[in-house]
Amino acid sequence: MTDPHATAERILRRFARDTNLLIAGRPVRVSAEADDTATALAVAGMARALGARLVEDDATGPDVLDIDIQGDDASLALGGRPLASRGDAAGRLEFARAHMPVSTALAAELASAGTVAGLRIGVSMTLEPKTANLALLLVDAGAEVAVYAHPDETDAAVADALRAHGVPVDADPTLAGPAERDAALAWLGRGFDVVVDDGSHLVRLAHEAAPDLVDGWIGVTEETTSGLTPLRAMAAAGLLGTPVIAVNDAATKTGFDNRYGTGQSCVFAIADLIEQADVTVRDLPVLIIGYGPVGVGVAAHLGALGAHVTVAEIDPLRALLAAHDGYEVGRAEDLASGALIISCTGVAGTVTRELIELGSIVAVAGGVPGEVDLDEAALEPVEVGGRAVAHLDVDVERGTLILDRGGCINVTAAEGNPIEIMDLSFATQLAAVRRLVETRPAVGVHALDDAAVAHVAATAALVRGIPTDTAPAASAAASSDWRSRRYRGTSA
Repeated sequence: MTDPHATAERILRRFARDTNLLIAGRPVRVSAEADDTATALAVAGMARALGARLVEDDATGPDVLDIDIQGDDASLALGGRPLASRGDAAGRLEFARAHMPVSTALAAELASAGTVAGLRIGVSMTLEPKTANLALLLVDAGAEVAVYAHPDETDAAVADALRAHGVPVDADPTLAGPAERDAALAWLGRGFDVVVDDGSHLVRLAHEAAPDLVDGWIGVTEETTSGLTPLRAMAAAGLLGTPVIAVNDAATKTGFDNRYGTGQSCVFAIADLIEQADVTVRDLPVLIIGYGPVGVGVAAHLGALGAHVTVAEIDPLRALLAAHDGYEVGRAEDLASGALIISCTGVAGTVTRELIELGSIVAVAGGVPGEVDLDEAALEPVEVGGRAVAHLDVDVERGTLILDRGGCINVTAAEGNPIEIMDLSFATQLAAVRRLVETRPAVGVHALDDAAVAHVAATAALVRGIPTDTAPAASAAASSDWRSRRYRGTSA
């Protein structure tokens, strides 16, 4: 009989892979015949560990996932309807839009206010259905939009679907070297008022090679930690020439995108890949390098699937947090032997060649170029059943499996973060674009203000049907009384 936990993992991964939807926060109902009770319990337990909410038989709603166990498989339904193929790229865009109500609401506010009407906005991000919808929402709000994506982060079919909507797309998965740089510069040369960047690659290239273009920008909104770090260094050195709003630092981005989005998408992509090499996550020793928001999410999702997780971290505070979350914490070289090594730092050179030799598998979650110190010439495709497995290579010198050649595993080997997570992140981007245009901040890196973040959160709770409590009048009055209640009615 198949291991119920292995079956549970495959079922939940199939749902995520087929839909690009999130498990955390989702209402889930599990049913089974008597012979499949063990598998049903495993599915329910794993779904709960991944953040799902188990619901009763009478629960209804468009987000309810029904899992009906049938031996070693299951039938899946969402909102009472059996899961169906999302179809071609146009269908995937339509499916994603249907699950992006928060971004849709924020874009409608932009349109109503006329904030971006006539502005030229450049979107430089991984090009898949969710990003395409961000571009289309900005168009709907009145902006002129052009999109760029790096070759290894471009879904060519989605690029064509976006062009069919009349949006210029400078993205070609066949480009490399000087041709890639030329394409990026040509995109920058279109001239923008606002740049929405991911990793600040295009912003930094503009400062380096076309600083005159930067002078005309209202500003930039930056999506990631790895993108903000160099921008802050540039600001400190007096080299930054534009205002930047740090979208990544907003609680509605980092609090969800990294923990739940990158956690699910990277761990599931890794599990999908290594399964083809007859390796399973359950009971696998895993070393997480870096326990920032991405590392926290990756570790939690691996733990939910039954992996044995350890952590290496250079920051004492983050190391303490990992220890209090129940993980063994130590030096990478002491924990890497035979392990699946996952870099979660966003820092080049994190996984050295010595660590590659110690580990059994290496992957990058989140990631920047060069996060794994690889000799690409030493990599050979892994073959299973006489065919090469995409995104799975072996370092022939060390015998270590290298996933996605050290690239960002959830982007080039999967469809990126789940739709609902990017809905929240892109809603935060739209709020940042509005603040940037309306307030015109000075050159420097700025936080998105608390009021804007709170508005995104309130909008998300409203459109997703999540009720929030209201404070009683007495409590509200007491909170404005600064006097200590402890010493009321006492005399000196």
